[in-house]
Amino acid sequence: MSAPRPIAICPSILSADFARLAEEATAVAAAGADFLHVDVMDGHFVPNLTLGAPIVSSLAAATPLPLDCHLMVTNPDTLLDAFAAAGAQKLSVHIEACPHLHRTVQRIRALGMEAGVALNPHTAFCQLEPILPHLDFVLVMSVNPGFGGQSFIPGVLDKVRAIDVWRKTHNPALKIQIDGGIKPSTIRAARAAGVDWFVAGNAVFGAPDYAKAITALREAAQ
Repeated sequence: MSAPRPIAICPSILSADFARLAEEATAVAAAGADFLHVDVMDGHFVPNLTLGAPIVSSLAAATPLPLDCHLMVTNPDTLLDAFAAAGAQKLSVHIEACPHLHRTVQRIRALGMEAGVALNPHTAFCQLEPILPHLDFVLVMSVNPGFGGQSFIPGVLDKVRAIDVWRKTHNPALKIQIDGGIKPSTIRAARAAGVDWFVAGNAVFGAPDYAKAITALREAAQ
């Protein structure tokens, strides 16, 4: 029997206090987070506007955590170089926003970042399958992107299972990430479906004790 795949807890800076981003990043690092998830929204692909590469650069100087940047933008190709220069180690783009997805993924990797593709709840696994051999990770959205604090959509776990089945045969190193509504009551089902990396916003930054919140997520995922 193979050993369990390790998990990563990735607090989303979208749910942090934006007036204290450096302190918040330092706090979750001390609390045991594995990555810092950075939601980048352009007010066009999703109905919200968040932050850009200059903030990522500031975060990179403020925390030892790897920065996992999720581009929820209409034209991500114009931003890849800037986010690489800012210090992003992992970068995901939306399949729905990339007409030349293979070229975009190759550029992410050429810039020295791990390449991920995100897909919205309604996007089917069959649309993702052709690009899977070229990815380091897949980000499955378990809410409709654009805002924090939404409820988990259980139906997306069918896609997680399909990705997990694919990687067991074709690419065991592929990681599966999930984002949206992750908390102790939802993380176990996501883990059972095959998720490795868990993005958590309010479940961490909305808690009075970040370390206890991260520990609770890890324990619930077992």
